[in-house]
Amino acid sequence: MEIISVNPRGYCLGVIGAIELAKKTIKQNPNTKISMLGMIVHNRYVVEYFTKQGVICLDDSKKTRLELLDEIEEGIVIITAHGASDEVFKKATKKGLIIVDATCPDVKITHQITREHVKDGDVIYIGKRNHPEAEGTVGISNRVHLVSSIEDIQQLPPLDNILITNQTTLSIVDIKPLIEECLKQFPNAKVTEEICKATRIRQEAITKLEDVDVLFVVGDPHSNNSNQLCTIGKSHGIKDAYLIEGAWQIQEDMIKNKNRIAVTSGSSTPTLLTNSVIEYLENYAKTNQFIPAKTIETLTF
Repeated sequence: MEIISVNPRGYCLGVIGAIELAKKTIKQNPNTKISMLGMIVHNRYVVEYFTKQGVICLDDSKKTRLELLDEIEEGIVIITAHGASDEVFKKATKKGLIIVDATCPDVKITHQITREHVKDGDVIYIGKRNHPEAEGTVGISNRVHLVSSIEDIQQLPPLDNILITNQTTLSIVDIKPLIEECLKQFPNAKVTEEICKATRIRQEAITKLEDVDVLFVVGDPHSNNSNQLCTIGKSHGIKDAYLIEGAWQIQEDMIKNKNRIAVTSGSSTPTLLTNSVIEYLENYAKTNQFIPAKTIETLTF
């Protein structure tokens, strides 16, 4: 059995920056109430770490970031790597909160492009409905139109001076037909494809795999970029592609009698989790004995 460690994988610069900024904020403000609007990055181990440091992590799939702000009355509010709408920043400022902006630089670029274009045109934004990054971008203006499917595109109203852009963590496979459909309906639209470099090269690394029997993507179920890696693996012909949080979710029937197993991870996945999966599989390859892995309860960063 051969274990293939896919590179690149794991933390991107935006995730590293968000985590380090949050840690710095805690260290510099030991006696100040610190709240976080959503998951700092989409990994429960990272969120649990900050919760244990005393940060109040507010996350509710039924509430927008703007609504979550109603639960914060004082102190510091951390904007997560996914960003937030202009209205969130305005509301936080009006409430007298100290804002720490951990928005990923690539998301900020998309916001800047969108903010400029809506001054005299419409933006078609391809994104995942209810995802915090999409929420933040669409919230910039009522001239930003979220589409998640071909049906959404076909139901768009008449638009003017159109720019097509997208959520940074989408799949390079899934986004192509949506852009093509937009251009069918609006042939004069301009396209600014904004899948971030880190997401793109991780996805491209999966498409270059050959003769792989199993792909394990280590990541949180909430992580869109992790889910996309799994989807791309399947679309590339890897029938058995699994999204797992850690080695303890590996079952014997997933790996028994398999010759080549590849391992990668989403850009918000701690390296320790991925390394533990690789080590577990390498040990199984040497011994050919299946012993269920122990669950990792917490991580230290």
